[in-house]
Amino acid sequence: MKNMKKFTALSLSAVMAVSMAVSVSAAVESKDDLAGKTIGVQLGTTGDLEASKYEKDGATVERYSKGSEAVQALKAGQVDCVIIDSQPAQKFVDANDDLKILDDPFVEEEYAICLKKGNTELLDKINGALKELKEDGTIDSIMSNYIGDEIGKTPYESPEDVDRSNGTLVMATNAEFEPYEYHLGDDIVGIDADIAQAICDKLGYELRIDDMEFASILAAIESEKADFGAAGMTVTEDRLQSVDFTDTYANASQVIIVTK
Repeated sequence: MKNMKKFTALSLSAVMAVSMAVSVSAAVESKDDLAGKTIGVQLGTTGDLEASKYEKDGATVERYSKGSEAVQALKAGQVDCVIIDSQPAQKFVDANDDLKILDDPFVEEEYAICLKKGNTELLDKINGALKELKEDGTIDSIMSNYIGDEIGKTPYESPEDVDRSNGTLVMATNAEFEPYEYHLGDDIVGIDADIAQAICDKLGYELRIDDMEFASILAAIESEKADFGAAGMTVTEDRLQSVDFTDTYANASQVIIVTK
């Protein structure tokens, strides 16, 4: 009986050791570990597009309407990792001490504003405004107000003498993407909201922001329910089939979030 107890204890120890070894070996430590894993993403984002490439290697991609929902699934153990843009990822990690971002970026990307294909008149106007805003430092100032060591110190303010007689431009966005666009009380604020406002100030328009699911933005542009889309949107070959993009206004990256 004593021998049986000893055998049982040893067996349990062995099982636990094997279980721990499997757990450690199964951890996502780089993008090379994504084959066969369950990956959380926000539907329709670059993270979704890039994660889908691993499905042929046995990965399962769980798609959520909000990045925060993917992060909650990670915390609950329902996915092995989350692929998402770097700045929102940092916000999630800052708010959750049980999460971390892997050191190596998953993929580099460029953000731009999307418009209805063929709307060259508005495209040229926005590109002209973006050029001026880059040259006079406004874009850098807006970025600094949300990212880095000067957060909250350089808020964008519209000039007092803006002529808005050209009407209203409607911006489609998904306000679940801090610091680019997010809710603050009843307002939608963030880098994209401020850049859009600065563009409208340059061009003489009122700005209206319509919040919607990220996956609905391109359809809103194509159907002319919105004039342009700004939502930390990456320029991709697939998206260029249905919309046009302005010049790049920000560089970013997709990263992988895992539990510690």
